[in-house]
Amino acid sequence: MRVLLSLCAALVLLWSTVQCHHNGDHSHHNNDHSHHGNNDDSVSADGSLKIYQENLDFAFRLYKHISAQPDSQSKNVFFSPLSVSVALAALSVGARGKTHQQLFEGLGFNSTEITTEEVNQAFQHIHHNLNEKTGIDLSLGNALFIGENIKPRPEFLESMKRYYESEGFSTDFSKPEEAKEQINKYVNEKTKGKISELVQDVDPLTVMYLINYIYFKGKWKVPFDPESTTERPFFVDNTTEVKVQMMMKKNHFHVYHDVPISTQVLQLPYNDSVSMLLLLPEAGMPLLEKAICSQHLAKWLKWMTKTECRVSVPKFNITTSYLLKDILSDMGMPDIFENTADFTGIMDEGSKLKVSKVVHQASLSVDEAGSTAAAGTGLSITLHSAHRVPFLKFDRPFMLLICNTDTKSILFMGKIVNPLAT
Repeated sequence: MRVLLSLCAALVLLWSTVQCHHNGDHSHHNNDHSHHGNNDDSVSADGSLKIYQENLDFAFRLYKHISAQPDSQSKNVFFSPLSVSVALAALSVGARGKTHQQLFEGLGFNSTEITTEEVNQAFQHIHHNLNEKTGIDLSLGNALFIGENIKPRPEFLESMKRYYESEGFSTDFSKPEEAKEQINKYVNEKTKGKISELVQDVDPLTVMYLINYIYFKGKWKVPFDPESTTERPFFVDNTTEVKVQMMMKKNHFHVYHDVPISTQVLQLPYNDSVSMLLLLPEAGMPLLEKAICSQHLAKWLKWMTKTECRVSVPKFNITTSYLLKDILSDMGMPDIFENTADFTGIMDEGSKLKVSKVVHQASLSVDEAGSTAAAGTGLSITLHSAHRVPFLKFDRPFMLLICNTDTKSILFMGKIVNPLAT
């Protein structure tokens, strides 16, 4: 039985109590981020487009920081930038003062141009758009695991539920093993077994966990034929090659040759406005990683042309795990980890809260399977062509993006350096 393409990622934010002397009056901050009544109006078109654009920019900035880590430069990279940005945006609901400003700006938002309400509404729309798709199996959500003796502000819980579709659970953190089991069981169920042990240990001083999960399973509109899959070499670098199962297909694909950055772009669509983009650098991965940005993605999606070509893509399964504390600090958000953090939007004792850990895990599985309905209509191929058919061979390190064009979101992104490295 063939395993369909499936991906999932989850992110956790952990708050712990700290012994600090930050007991100033925070009430003056609350008016700046108060709940705006029952206004369910959606973000204006211009405002939402700007937020989506900045969310894309955050995705590429986060990729560059992760891939620049010493242990990531020669390894596979895979994560969900949407999962990270949703979790941080949700966290910002309870942040005030400098802490909120750093989160807001770290996500790429300019508080003089975009309001907190507009950001929350944009993420609310992203949740609704993704969770309402029927042509693919896709879910995005959040959960709060709250210490039994903790009393969060009602408006914080209301905003989390309204904008971020968050569920809430009472948790006894004085029993670390039971708390860990409760959280991991929840994430495991939401990601259908893909992320089974997100939390490795629980500090008894923990007062709250914020979990974001995203799960995606899609079928290619035009699947690969398993009979065409053969063992081929994959060139990890100039001196290393591995034997992998390479999927082969000749068909009409949307492709783009980005000459300035020497990269071939191939689009493999699913249903419901979601596609995988495979990026094959011709001059090496470092040039592509340094240059790539949201403007390139917009250009590719706009100017791709449907061309008959042969493609060769490896089958692979990878799992990744990241600790993001240092990375997020380097990206301009150190305050959330400091004793001076201001989370009075969460609870009255918010001046004694800080984020102690940010964990992100993701997994990716790719094979031949696809929609049987699409397979019956998309295979009008001439076996002996008189003209030259381009051949895109993903037999060396390449990047990939899973994009939702409705909300201009990158659901997942990464690079495959070695398909056999799990």
